[in-house]
Amino acid sequence: MISEVWNTLSKISFSPFDLLPQPEMREKIAALVLKGIPEGLEGEAAAALKTLRAELNESTGKDLKVVVFGGGTGLSNIIGGDSRRQGWEELPFEGLKRVFPQTKAVVCVTDNGGSTGQLLKDVDTVALGDIRHVLLSSIQASRLHQLYGLSRREVQHVANNLGLIFNCRFKGPLEDDHPVWALLDSKVGELPAKLRDFLQKLIAFIRIDPRMSRTLHRDHCFGNLLLAATILSYDNPGAEQGPNAFTAAIKGLSRVMGVGERGVLPCTTTPSQLLVRYANGVEIPGEHKLDTARRGIPIATVRIEYCDTIHTAPEIFQDILEADLIIFAPGSLYSSIIPVLQTPGIADAVRQNRRALKMLISNIWVQQGETDLASEDPERRFYVSDMLDAYEVNIPGGTAGLFHEVLCVSLRDIPASILQCYAIEGKMPIYLDRSALITRGFVPVECDIYSQDLLRDRGVIQHDAFRLAQVIRGLYYGRGSFEEATPCPLQKSGKIVKRLHLEPGKTVLPRLRYDRICRRIQEMNIQTSSSPVWHEEELKRELIDIFWDHPVIPVSHLEFFKDIQLIDRSIWGRDQKWDNVFSYFDPEDRCIKILAEELTSYRRLELALMVALGESLLGDYAVKKEIRDVVVDGLQLGHVFHLELRREEERTSWFSDRELETFFSLARMSRVKGEPGHYYRLLNMEEGFTPPGLLMGLTYAWYVDNRLATNIEYKMSVLQINSSSLIPNQLKMAERRRKTVDFFREVVFLKKPGE
Repeated sequence: MISEVWNTLSKISFSPFDLLPQPEMREKIAALVLKGIPEGLEGEAAAALKTLRAELNESTGKDLKVVVFGGGTGLSNIIGGDSRRQGWEELPFEGLKRVFPQTKAVVCVTDNGGSTGQLLKDVDTVALGDIRHVLLSSIQASRLHQLYGLSRREVQHVANNLGLIFNCRFKGPLEDDHPVWALLDSKVGELPAKLRDFLQKLIAFIRIDPRMSRTLHRDHCFGNLLLAATILSYDNPGAEQGPNAFTAAIKGLSRVMGVGERGVLPCTTTPSQLLVRYANGVEIPGEHKLDTARRGIPIATVRIEYCDTIHTAPEIFQDILEADLIIFAPGSLYSSIIPVLQTPGIADAVRQNRRALKMLISNIWVQQGETDLASEDPERRFYVSDMLDAYEVNIPGGTAGLFHEVLCVSLRDIPASILQCYAIEGKMPIYLDRSALITRGFVPVECDIYSQDLLRDRGVIQHDAFRLAQVIRGLYYGRGSFEEATPCPLQKSGKIVKRLHLEPGKTVLPRLRYDRICRRIQEMNIQTSSSPVWHEEELKRELIDIFWDHPVIPVSHLEFFKDIQLIDRSIWGRDQKWDNVFSYFDPEDRCIKILAEELTSYRRLELALMVALGESLLGDYAVKKEIRDVVVDGLQLGHVFHLELRREEERTSWFSDRELETFFSLARMSRVKGEPGHYYRLLNMEEGFTPPGLLMGLTYAWYVDNRLATNIEYKMSVLQINSSSLIPNQLKMAERRRKTVDFFREVVFLKKPGE
């Protein structure tokens, strides 16, 4: 018996890798690169593993071509560290660029918040903030040395000064005596002559070019102005024009900054915006809304609207096809990787390159407004597989052929106390569901690619750019040990239904939209019946900000009212019975009327304005509105609300007869037989009733931002309940509210041509 077992054992051949505890070959390589061999391991196996580790860590990546996709923070962090974070100035040349100097970044450009959003009001360009982040993180010591003959200490000083200049923030207006100019002059003056001259010309351009003058009155990050000036200065008579000017400008700036001519490029040079559709059917444009909105419901899909013909630099496709490594950086799920891969041609180019090692770097933490709710079940945690589901649904063709390995931070060695501190702040990790990834044909690689120094010194968990680069290099040079056994499949599990690629929509340039808003607000009168809470010009600025902050609102909606009147409580004299509470639209004089006390806060003004604006779309739709008692045998049983429409050709309204009929049906009103334009609703004695005008206004406000109309949000919460758990009456109610959302998305907020 013993001899038989001995014979069986003698036939088993062991590899030194079998002595490493990790379950998968890629994870063994990652652990070997980062940690070395386990304690206590000796002999030939230990010697072989030590030799292999030395070979992997000493292998040069200087000849490898790397393409990385992503947004601002996540992408910049892995390429060379986020230049805005404390400590970057001490190690500005770490990360992927140190190990792989031929790294090229393709950057998402749909951001519309912060300084970038302010710049879009004045300059026709893509979002520049993320490009700024990635440019700074991509500065290479070797390139600065070659360009300017600098020492190691000098190249670090140049990188630090560029970080200070490009990240310098100021409060506008930036006039000639603003102290920021002296700071910039000082830091620019310390740069090498060629770089100094380049930036000084840009600064002079910023101060004198009329296209830049308006934006200098706003709060900004100076690096965004430098990028805008670079682009505008290239787009002049005798120079490159249009999209080519943009690409040439970024290349020129990258070259003098020591980034490399094609080190950083936008995924498209066409201005665009992100459209987010939630699981309840609401669709809202604007990436910054993902950060500010708390809709409490998962995101279903995202898509991009472009302002013109979509243009992507041809060099990007060439770089993708020639890449040895293709990496998808961590970052905002719906506003970094997905918009890049929705850019026509990019995902297909990635699939065509079948020889590159392709990997996705998973996020560590859920992100408020994006990954804090799972699509299938809002109550459960967010998993790595949920990220893959989002890619599968939103990327044309799904994830097939895009990446195979998924690199995840190992949380097993992180103290529970650290995770608890994050939980107190509302941050939860994205959990790795290993079996779900394997089932779908992906390979999870769980490894210690977080910064152990930050964890030790500050209790912070984030990707470590250099450790990540070491793992990627190890996987590339060690791929012969696993690649043949598990070739990258072009088809994944059929569990997720892929949607067809939608043709990109068209939207107006943000600057043109902003100009239209400004012109409309400036031409209206602000009337008040008492001492004004705000001065007229101050109030108009607030109104402009409100409308700009909600790009879902077509500017043409502002044409359905004439002026705004602020009315004192003592002469208000209105109630909910006639379509108003604290604001309303008066069809008699076509004015929005707001209770003056609502101006005590921005949020109250915003709600009052949205409700009345929604009502104004109905216009002078009604000839007659009245409530009649229902009396039978002397007993009052209820009321009937009657509404008679003005003839379509005689009214001013956003809606046609058919659209109004649809809306009244959703408001549970019926049409009187034989009397076109006559609608009614029967009410019980104690039944509450929201008249159609007020319902239009409140639902309008809710659609724009659900925090503005909590009573409507409460009613719409039925859409978050699984339909199988609803009783028949609730199902009917939920269906009506789904149709209401569809009506507002497809009719109310449908942009007219030129919007």
